[in-house]
Amino acid sequence: MTTSTGTDIAVRATGLRLRYGRTVALDDVTIGLATGVTGLLGPNGAGKTSLLRILATAVTPDAGELSVLGHDPLSAPGRLSVRRRLGYLPQDPGFHLTFTAFEFVDYVAILKELTDRRQRHNEVRRVLAAVGLDQHRRARIRSLSGGMRQRVALAAALVGDPELLILDEPTVGLDPQQRMRFRELFADLGEHRVVLLSTHQTEDVMSLCRDVIVIDQGRVRFTGPPTGLAALAEGRVWTSAAREPAALASWRTGTGLFRHVGEPPPGAELLTPTIEDGYLMLVDAPADGDDRG
Repeated sequence: MTTSTGTDIAVRATGLRLRYGRTVALDDVTIGLATGVTGLLGPNGAGKTSLLRILATAVTPDAGELSVLGHDPLSAPGRLSVRRRLGYLPQDPGFHLTFTAFEFVDYVAILKELTDRRQRHNEVRRVLAAVGLDQHRRARIRSLSGGMRQRVALAAALVGDPELLILDEPTVGLDPQQRMRFRELFADLGEHRVVLLSTHQTEDVMSLCRDVIVIDQGRVRFTGPPTGLAALAEGRVWTSAAREPAALASWRTGTGLFRHVGEPPPGAELLTPTIEDGYLMLVDAPADGDDRG
């Protein structure tokens, strides 16, 4: 499966497999990424971070093929070429807490081979301003809030104007206003580069992403537009005055009525499904031969 087809594919992974001991992290994962923002959804432990780390050249898969921006990151020369054009925001950025925000991003810029001091410092100031930290660049990271640290990590990922951005939960710790600002930034970044965004925020996916990939238990379960994911719950979302015990999910809304996702009873009042409803049907509904549930 791929999220896009044709010659616009900039990142292609075919048959990726990865194990940690007896645990299968990825099982025959095949995806393709083109210019724009692609969302990556899945439960905790589904394999999302393993996939991101492989694409970011931090982990080598046990099997499969990779092409990233025209290079093979499984070879040493290809890996170096990819890293020079990559921006990566991991779940744990590995901060040096005694560094200032400026010093940390400057350190990353040095690792990215920005050797001219004046140009490098201009670039550091640019990316810190892009994430709203221009006034806090001299603050030590240990003094910053979790949300501000996340913005420092994103600034580091943006150094050098990378062609490929891999972002693992970039809006964690951000308040609603900051998350909206970041959506605006990610949308702009996706105009001319490949952005892969792993998130639990389905509203971010619906607002930003042209395509979405859903991974569950190490396998790709869905690739396509967010509207296609929502459509998986078409005819499966309804409302009533009482809780429905047989539903996959059921909760009382602010109107006082219950919203249900699952198999509706005859004559139920159906609702328009959301991407969250489709995700729930895909991941939580037992498939044929599935012993879950």
